[in-house]
Amino acid sequence: MGSVSDSSPRPRISLEPEEGWHCQHWFYRFNRVRLRTLAPAEHSDGCRDFCQTLDPESRDLPARIQTFLVMGHKADFGIMMLDPDPLKLDRVHQRLLAGLLGPAIEPMWSFVSMTDVSEYLPTVEDYTERLRQEGLLPGSEEFAHRVQQYGKRYEIMRRQRLQPDLPNWPAYCFYPMNKRRLPEANWFLLGFEERDRLMREHGETGLKFAGQVTQLVTVGIGLDDWEWGVTLWARNPQYLKDIVYQMRFDEASARYAEFGPFYTGYLATPKEILRQCRVCG
Repeated sequence: MGSVSDSSPRPRISLEPEEGWHCQHWFYRFNRVRLRTLAPAEHSDGCRDFCQTLDPESRDLPARIQTFLVMGHKADFGIMMLDPDPLKLDRVHQRLLAGLLGPAIEPMWSFVSMTDVSEYLPTVEDYTERLRQEGLLPGSEEFAHRVQQYGKRYEIMRRQRLQPDLPNWPAYCFYPMNKRRLPEANWFLLGFEERDRLMREHGETGLKFAGQVTQLVTVGIGLDDWEWGVTLWARNPQYLKDIVYQMRFDEASARYAEFGPFYTGYLATPKEILRQCRVCG
């Protein structure tokens, strides 16, 4: 007697994080040899299909998506996407490869991560304690005002880290990084107070570029080969060079950081990508 399979539906397990969103960075290159084999109609329809797949107005796209040109040999263009559902992110990638231009699109690199609130972001309680340590009287009007104002900023900062709005500043840079585990420089053997001190110093350097550069750090620990992914947007590419150079001198970077490949480019619509890469006019 043959076995009877259980046809009852499996319980739906949520892939949505309890806090934050999934994030994917993808980098692609056009295969020019393959492009030359496409018939004119196939080529034209493929360009239209490419733009529709990445149309920011499409209802099928993730909560956040940006497309950009990549400078250098590593890739021609890239996509950054965020959404509570990781399969929704993957569907964009799969639709791109399954589209009419798909045979001529080669994935070059990717990074899978999630948004997160850093443990080094002071809570309202932490900020209150710092004010006390600075000698500000808890019962004073200034003390109450500063705590209230920080409470408002804290909620904004939490939201921007977990469900970020992506800026439309033109210059773009992404790189993955780890913290070292060398015997003489092991980040994960440092106590929290020392790590917090180093990250505050690091953050103070970044604040010097307020209004010029903004960043989003996503966490790849347990999800990808690198522990963190850093995405930078700048009003001018010079600011990318300047901030990365300055922050390399902070001890958190100079002693404890390891960096992966840098992907640098400029925000561009799907149509601009095709035109710049000489795929479609």
